[in-house]
Amino acid sequence: MQKNYLSDIATWGKGTGVKGIPSICSAHPMVIEASMRHALARGEYLLVEATCNQVNQDGGYTGMTPADFRAFVEKIAARIGFPLEKLILGGDHLGPNPWKDLPAAEAMEKARVMIDAYARAGFTKLHLDSSMGCAGEPLSLPDAVTAERAASLAAVAEAAIAGSAGILPVYIVGTEVPVPGGAMEEIEELEVTKPDAAQETIAVHRAAFEAAGVGKAFGRVVGAVVQPGVEFGNHNIIAYDSGKAAPLSAKLANLPGLVFEAHSTDYQTRDALRNLVLDGFAILKVGPGLTFALREAFYGLDRIAAFLLPARRSATLIETVETVLMAEPKNWEKYYHGTADEQHLQRHFSYSDRVRYYWPNATIHAALEELFGLLAGVEIPETLISQYLQGSYEAVRSGKVARNAEALALHSVDRVLEDYFEACREIA
Repeated sequence: MQKNYLSDIATWGKGTGVKGIPSICSAHPMVIEASMRHALARGEYLLVEATCNQVNQDGGYTGMTPADFRAFVEKIAARIGFPLEKLILGGDHLGPNPWKDLPAAEAMEKARVMIDAYARAGFTKLHLDSSMGCAGEPLSLPDAVTAERAASLAAVAEAAIAGSAGILPVYIVGTEVPVPGGAMEEIEELEVTKPDAAQETIAVHRAAFEAAGVGKAFGRVVGAVVQPGVEFGNHNIIAYDSGKAAPLSAKLANLPGLVFEAHSTDYQTRDALRNLVLDGFAILKVGPGLTFALREAFYGLDRIAAFLLPARRSATLIETVETVLMAEPKNWEKYYHGTADEQHLQRHFSYSDRVRYYWPNATIHAALEELFGLLAGVEIPETLISQYLQGSYEAVRSGKVARNAEALALHSVDRVLEDYFEACREIA
């Protein structure tokens, strides 16, 4: 049986080569393509994760089941020549979160159906997240309840792969799990997970796995989600402070075989990301930061098209996006507050980037197709790239990036990816 690449991640920091791995949490095809091209150029593995809200048995907001998502990603891999043996698929926040408005018994039953689908589709990194309360429960649950529910999900996954010749999945556990997609409001400071709490979480989960009859599977738990003190809100970012996280990092010495997984690392600097990896946070989750960069490129290209080819469209991309956001507010209205003008700003330019939920929308997708069709074959002037896509200007000037819409959009994502891959590599 082929070994799971992540099974010995706790040893990476002691050897040569990569020290950690970025986790690409996005279902956008251009983000996935850019990530594959980046990993391919480096000859490295690529970890792509689907979240419970994006992809589940009901389709999630992408309309894809786990099997659909696998086929979707593998189709992109085939087109650009990315080797499937270096592709790792993960499931993020697998638990009752999409159905938390239901009573716990119903929500957990749906979560079990979901993780069964992920396991059968060959996802080999499974984050068990039962930390959020369901209908009638408190927002956060005791460790023991979370662990019991997580173990029940692991039991379902283990049953789904029983007798399979495929790669056995590794598991991520942890009760201090950030809200998927970033904080719901502005934040000023975060409390780093207490070291003893992290150790207790692991102990409680180990006992719960044993009680659920899947004690052997606990040997494939390779990481725990903790709070290292990083997060982003709509307008601000909490930067990583290695000193504040030092006691937590030191606790890994008492947790052999485990690393910490850091969520909400979006928008951290390269140095901060590297410090996270050096401090034992070997899995760096990133999602909104990638689609934020892609949205910047889309909007820049939109302005360029409006200048170069005026009156060729009935509405710009930005105008179309705003129309759809106002008509279908369910994915942003609970998160963006303030005056009408403040909400307008957040809808398009919030760090939480909730506009990412709308790229699959048929109307917006058609507007993007129209934009890229309009710019097809157009060699965009360097001066307009300097004005509207300044982040790609130097790469264009040096000849590393072509002056066309697709290359510029992919490069916008690639610039963010570079920070993550560089943070995870061995420093010469």
